[in-house]
Amino acid sequence: MKRWRMPATLALAATVLLACSGQRPVEPGAPSGAPATGPAQGGRLIYALSADANGFNPVTDQFAAQSYSMSGTIIEPLVSVDADGGWKPYLAESLTPNQKYDEWTIKVRSGISFSDGISLTGDIVKANLEAQKRSPLTAAVFGPIESFELPDPMTVKVVLNQPWVAFPYYLAAQNGMIVPPSSLTDPKTASLKPVGTGPFLFKEYVPDNRMVVTRNPRYWRQGLPYLDEIEFRILPDSQTRAQTLEAGGVDAIGTSRDEDLTKFGALKDAYTVHRAGGMAVAEYMFLLNTAVAPLDDVRVRRALAYATDRKTVISTLRGGLTQPADGPWSKDSPWYAAGGYPDYDLAKATALIKEVEAEKGPISFELISTPDPNTMQGVELAQDMWRKAGVKVTIKQADQADLINRAITGNYAATVWTQFSAQDPDGEYIWMHQAYAKPVGAISLNMTRLKDAKLSAALDTGRTDPDPAARKSAYATVQERLRELVPYVFVDHLDTGAIIAKTKVRGIGEHVLPDGEKGLPLTGSPVPYHPFGQLWVSER
Repeated sequence: MKRWRMPATLALAATVLLACSGQRPVEPGAPSGAPATGPAQGGRLIYALSADANGFNPVTDQFAAQSYSMSGTIIEPLVSVDADGGWKPYLAESLTPNQKYDEWTIKVRSGISFSDGISLTGDIVKANLEAQKRSPLTAAVFGPIESFELPDPMTVKVVLNQPWVAFPYYLAAQNGMIVPPSSLTDPKTASLKPVGTGPFLFKEYVPDNRMVVTRNPRYWRQGLPYLDEIEFRILPDSQTRAQTLEAGGVDAIGTSRDEDLTKFGALKDAYTVHRAGGMAVAEYMFLLNTAVAPLDDVRVRRALAYATDRKTVISTLRGGLTQPADGPWSKDSPWYAAGGYPDYDLAKATALIKEVEAEKGPISFELISTPDPNTMQGVELAQDMWRKAGVKVTIKQADQADLINRAITGNYAATVWTQFSAQDPDGEYIWMHQAYAKPVGAISLNMTRLKDAKLSAALDTGRTDPDPAARKSAYATVQERLRELVPYVFVDHLDTGAIIAKTKVRGIGEHVLPDGEKGLPLTGSPVPYHPFGQLWVSER
């Protein structure tokens, strides 16, 4: 992928892409165990990414998985996520809500400095959050925030216009990444030469080629990082990445190809395979525009779901490695509620299409896909399944930037999509709530443009009610409405995303948070990302 920009309102590049296909794989074994000796200082890591970043400034640039991988070595967030999916303070020492959850008090951790020598303080955190609140890129996320206050030099109070139970999760991503004052006053330089509090320092960046970072000798977490240097190499073609790893040109790659899991997973003495799972993994689906014909008719949308044989997709494209999806959260999630999804039934699909045709005439629409061969295979499979139900589907290819832009502005009928990897269901609020559904032609975070009062009320309850039982019930209603109204045709839980590394590369998915708890191993889809501060290289 080339670097690209557009006036959107979030890190939307992270929401789209691309399923995988290939030979029928077998489940790879667990990664090899760690050697008897502990982490070693020193060494250089070459790590291949699937795309370049859009830029490295969290206030101005759209962040996708590759953005977090590269910039996350330098810029750190206020909050992190533990292995169980709970939020934990990171640059923050603590985050405390008031009784109503309409105020949050952030206590900034002391003794931390940026690599330019400036100490981290409450006023710098406040300035960062205010910049995020003003930014056209990220302002929508901070919509419920009324103001930021500074009760003392190391404390920031966030005042909301409503309760927000899951607010800290938003500070674990782009909105909570903290940069020094110089980056706020010179955002263009910050976009190309990031500065932060993190374990590594910026050394070199060549667009569409590589980024190099070196060890921060004054990092606030004593003894870290272990590596002296990391080179992130941009290799967009998935097959080229795998071949380069096999040839010894890189030490680790991100992939979502099932054939890579098969091949490298069988070579346990030479490689380790680390797969993301649970809430950290997105769902593969088809995004439907409910504001345009013929997909403004729920009968057509339900017919598409009935006509989609998810098991065949999984056996054909994933080698049986994934599980069918029937909503935004997988069956192993504590938020999952069963029942009601239109399972494969070609007879029901055909009957619905005939019913609509009798009223409105033949049903046809355009389905957008990126030109990636693996993605096209899945799109063509859906085209054939829907054709059997009586729907004429033509395929339109578009590059990733154009595809996303069309989805945001509503210039589409249906498109291939991946989304929904937030650790808390509230992370999906802006993508589903009717308040974010704008008319075709306007920028809309709710890209299906579905407006449903019951769905939106449930999302509001999930956001504002601190009672876990009430939240669970609310998100059950969300799943019920999505299955009834079908703004998405869900296919599978895309947990084929993985990091594959030479066995000498240690610590992937094994990082420990400042409080001593284990962090979330990997997150994101289709290719996951992870921290780099505790990676190390053995002599093996």
